[in-house]
Amino acid sequence: MKVHIDELVLTSNGKRVTYHEIADQVRAILKKSGIKNGMCVVSSTHTTCSVIFEEFMHDLDFNKDEFLQVDLNNVLDRIVPRNTTDQQYRYPGPLHTAWAMTLDDPNFPADPATLLNCDAHIRASMFGSSETFVVKDEALMIGAVGRIYFIDWDQNRIRNRKCMVMCMGL
Repeated sequence: MKVHIDELVLTSNGKRVTYHEIADQVRAILKKSGIKNGMCVVSSTHTTCSVIFEEFMHDLDFNKDEFLQVDLNNVLDRIVPRNTTDQQYRYPGPLHTAWAMTLDDPNFPADPATLLNCDAHIRASMFGSSETFVVKDEALMIGAVGRIYFIDWDQNRIRNRKCMVMCMGL
């Protein structure tokens, strides 16, 4: 059994939900792994990001977002509205906000407004952080139209996100 782990760094746009279509990058990692048959796990390391398996859409809106992504965002906006005030959701509470303001990390600026992302946490919880794919004869079994998307649900700032890819098998 072989195990190969790699990492993708993806930059969110910070203005709206960010979708990264990463199937080709995952295929390149799989090829580098040398695994012929097994599985490939694609996973986010962030609590406001998800990995999903979805059909590729050829049609794009003016933001270069695929129509299916726009439709998904429109549905989610009705179910889990964007967090825009500290009165809308209970998260973040005063203890969490105080703790977050003490972090000495460039990924967590001392700006309480960046914590207004309860919607992103809920959406990520709904969709999950990973997907697992079968690898057969050195290929991802995702069909002709299937694609892998890394989604950053957090719309509060531009930042780099990590996506882990682990290929296991023979």
